[in-house]
Amino acid sequence: MRYQEGPVQGPLFFLTYRSERVMIYCSYRTYGLKEEVFHMNIYTRTGDAGQTSVIGGRVSKDDSRIEAYGTLDELNSFVGQAISLAEIDIFTDMREHLLQIQHELFDCGSDLAFVNVTESRYKVTASMVEILEKWIDAYEEENPALEKFILPGGTQLASVLHVCRTICRRAERRIVTLGERTQINPEVLKYVNRLSDLFFSISRTANAREGVRDIDYERSANVFRTK
Repeated sequence: MRYQEGPVQGPLFFLTYRSERVMIYCSYRTYGLKEEVFHMNIYTRTGDAGQTSVIGGRVSKDDSRIEAYGTLDELNSFVGQAISLAEIDIFTDMREHLLQIQHELFDCGSDLAFVNVTESRYKVTASMVEILEKWIDAYEEENPALEKFILPGGTQLASVLHVCRTICRRAERRIVTLGERTQINPEVLKYVNRLSDLFFSISRTANAREGVRDIDYERSANVFRTK
């Protein structure tokens, strides 16, 4: 509940692309101060028959659109877990980057949730992909030379970042499926593709900063070029 002096300016609208929409209702009461009261309904019962709302219609909950942005939502949850593990000062930059990624994953989901949308309303842009590439280059400067495939793991933070990488790849596959069936913002696919590369790089950096060595896959050939 929030209190504010003076008149309240207009209603509040809240929109989310989750499978079950969360509706926020506003009411105003006056007792000297102006009081804004927000009531939030978590359950709506509108999805009990296996249908859910997207922006512009209703679809089955196993629709390819729901699979795509639902996987992004799953990824975002694991990014949140990674942030909770990046508490020490040597990971300040990672925390900031991961937090920005969480917001941008919502942008990706928002773009995918529109059934009919013009390019002017897309949130994900080429500049966001370019920023990811700059981050990858910076983290790779810290990482030891890589010649072989490595096993996912190491520190707790690195291990969760590897989980983020694999979920991100699955999200990419779901977005490819959606894009084969309908028009999507192509920058979302580029962003998610580059994001999985970032998770690979940043997981290795997380290990390197804590002095933990990546473990080579023992039957791997030399598959990466050395610098």
